[in-house]
Amino acid sequence: MGWMRDETGLGKRAANHVPLTPLSHLQRAALVFANRDALVYGSHRLTYAQYYRRVTRLASALVKAGVQPGDVVATILPNIPAQSEAAFGVPACGAVLNTINIRLDVDTIAYILDHGEARVLLVDSQFLPQAMAAIDQMQGAAPLVIEVPDDQAGVHAIGTQQNYEDFLATGDPDFAWILPLDEWESLALNYTSGTTGRPKGVVYHHRGSYLITLGNAIKWNMPLFARYLQIVPLFHCNGWNHTWMLPALGGTAICCRDITARAIYAAIADHGATHFGGAPIVLNLLINAKSEDRRSFDHIVHVFTAGAPPAPATLSAIGKLGFDVKQVYGLTETYGHVTECIWDTAWDDLPEDQQAAIKARQGVGSPIMEDVTVVNEHMTPVPWDGKTQGEIVMRGNAVMKGYLKNPEATEKAFAGGYFHSEDLAIQHPDGAIQISDRAKDIIISGGENISSVEVEAALMNHPAVNLCAVVAQPDEKWGETPCAFVELKDGATATEAEIIAFARERLAGFKCPKRVVFQDLPKTSTGKIQKFELRLIARSV
Repeated sequence: MGWMRDETGLGKRAANHVPLTPLSHLQRAALVFANRDALVYGSHRLTYAQYYRRVTRLASALVKAGVQPGDVVATILPNIPAQSEAAFGVPACGAVLNTINIRLDVDTIAYILDHGEARVLLVDSQFLPQAMAAIDQMQGAAPLVIEVPDDQAGVHAIGTQQNYEDFLATGDPDFAWILPLDEWESLALNYTSGTTGRPKGVVYHHRGSYLITLGNAIKWNMPLFARYLQIVPLFHCNGWNHTWMLPALGGTAICCRDITARAIYAAIADHGATHFGGAPIVLNLLINAKSEDRRSFDHIVHVFTAGAPPAPATLSAIGKLGFDVKQVYGLTETYGHVTECIWDTAWDDLPEDQQAAIKARQGVGSPIMEDVTVVNEHMTPVPWDGKTQGEIVMRGNAVMKGYLKNPEATEKAFAGGYFHSEDLAIQHPDGAIQISDRAKDIIISGGENISSVEVEAALMNHPAVNLCAVVAQPDEKWGETPCAFVELKDGATATEAEIIAFARERLAGFKCPKRVVFQDLPKTSTGKIQKFELRLIARSV
């Protein structure tokens, strides 16, 4: 092999090196899958050829509006076709896509528009008033506003801003896409939830997104022409990057504006949805759906669930309805999920409750990650004993570039050569990771650590419980004790004493909630329970 020492003439060149970008998936699909459905939304359908032309017009229109490579274009859109078009159209003109959560307050929207310095804002008609109120609060230059009506949902144009279709009409259908010269160029800007302060701007690069689109298809074992139901909000980790993934498979995105059991069952029955992602709250919607909202279907629907550790009881129940659920895990900073619970056929004969408990694990690192592990405070890997707790850290191509305009937070997040998740977990003998809690959610009672996840999993077995969340409440004797917030199923009843007694049958006494509050739980748009709000309530008593 000595001849390999002479690499004269073996450098990178146009024929053998192209910067990786998910934009290439749609360019290929426009040729290979030209007449296949790319997007479906009610009676609205776009083939890949049509999808590509609209994306190209959007990119051209943005350039004509003054957008230059590296500029930010923001959106405030639900899961409608325009959001998918923006996923490709914004970076196709060299700009950076900033999808903003539709449920944010005016002040936070104003902050994001200022911090990201958005040049253009595409906004759904329903959210146009709050967007304009946010623009009025901005300190910097206001973006050009384009209104996106949604006639399919009866959300018609207000008419005070330029209409999206009129804006597209200004674009050139033959516009040459501006592809990245370097795959490290920024592709998207996603803001974290900001529950403990101002949200941080997470910056994605083209390389990471390209690789995770392929990795997701592999770990989901997705076939050609998969029909993917867009339940994960496209403003959340860019829909876990699945919108960028689908053209590689010639798949169909089934848009879903309002996430309800009726809408999900209808999409499966009427549009043949084969895959979707969603938080455990979505699984509970389907499990507890009213009979009039359910629809029968004759195929297996494959589901990625993430956002919070699902209770084994939830996984057991959803599996009986025709859904094959795989637990995954990740963060905004990792382009969505970067671990998976890979099933071992040796577990097929285990009792149902044990199978559900295994499925509730977050699993092992995805193919495109270099390392996902659990470490102690000295960055030393914890034993794989299923009981020693540490922090999940990770390194690989699906880790963000960093936080926009926040070098201190970036350095802290990347300390020791790994991204720090701040999620506490154990690692089983087979290497599978299982979350114990967020570091801030651990309850320390009389010197004992109590996992809120463990208590929640026990309570979810109660037949009357729809959802629950456990947080710490102050206690004069023990410092902290568990307080359970419980959302009951429709028509179900339960008492505080009954819930506590139920917990005592399954948990050590010190882990059982000392107080139970019955109420609807506050949730983010992605289905995560907002524990910071519940902590305020627990601390007020």
